[in-house]
Amino acid sequence: MIVGDRGVIAQRAAMRGLRLEVPEFRGREHSPALSIKHIAAAHAVEPGTLDARNARHVLSLLDFAIDGCLDGSLDAMVTAPVQKSVINDAGIPFTGHTEYLAERTRTPLVVMLLVGGGLRVALATTHLALSEVPRALTRERLEATLRILAADLAKRFGIARPRILVAGLNPHAGEGGYLGREEIDVIEPVVAKLAAEGLAVSGPYPADTLFTPRTLAQGDAALAMFHDQGLPVLKHAAFGEAVNVTLGLPIIRTSVDHGTALDLAGAGQVDAGSLRAALALACDMAHRPR
Repeated sequence: MIVGDRGVIAQRAAMRGLRLEVPEFRGREHSPALSIKHIAAAHAVEPGTLDARNARHVLSLLDFAIDGCLDGSLDAMVTAPVQKSVINDAGIPFTGHTEYLAERTRTPLVVMLLVGGGLRVALATTHLALSEVPRALTRERLEATLRILAADLAKRFGIARPRILVAGLNPHAGEGGYLGREEIDVIEPVVAKLAAEGLAVSGPYPADTLFTPRTLAQGDAALAMFHDQGLPVLKHAAFGEAVNVTLGLPIIRTSVDHGTALDLAGAGQVDAGSLRAALALACDMAHRPR
């Protein structure tokens, strides 16, 4: 089911020379798998043109999908990219889909996982300045992140005992403390604690050797300490076909691995590979026995 303004979607189809023949969504029991839930935009929408007057419309689309997943009328949600700046321009504080979903579902901590190219890479911290990462990387946060990652790899991906490879924060995983103590003071104690409980967690590995085929073959997922430690590797392997999965939520949510590409809007040159992959993975997770 597509959630959006039916007129806008029809206009985009017409620009591509396509006819929109998708019925209106009239409830789960009375609609085909492909239907449209019409939620009208506040103002006319032009391809590639930002308009803060439609910011609340964007959030209303998210709210409909979130509420449907929470009450069980929908199985999962797949989000297209959103332009964060235009929502903030409307006077609405907004840092991204993930944070919005966490707030709306009252989830204290969520974990970003990117899937693609045979890799699963999760992040211990996400959209932070690099200078803020060491302070955010506490034992409590790292332990909670690893527990969520292990639980959802089992629940959402069907991996009975997921093997998680944990990256160090510093070059050479700190070089025994000479290049930083986060490995000694934070990462090693957490890994040891969880391993003693029976979780298949190992590390910390130097990031430059963790992301090599031989080491990756020993795990089902890798946990990077910050955004640009892990995601460049995955995007090199699978950009345009990777999927962003939000773990820790009470609902299933997948998304694309890219931004809005405003310069391509309406030009008919957009690659929908990541969106197709996100849809396929959401369906797979929704139908997986738990």
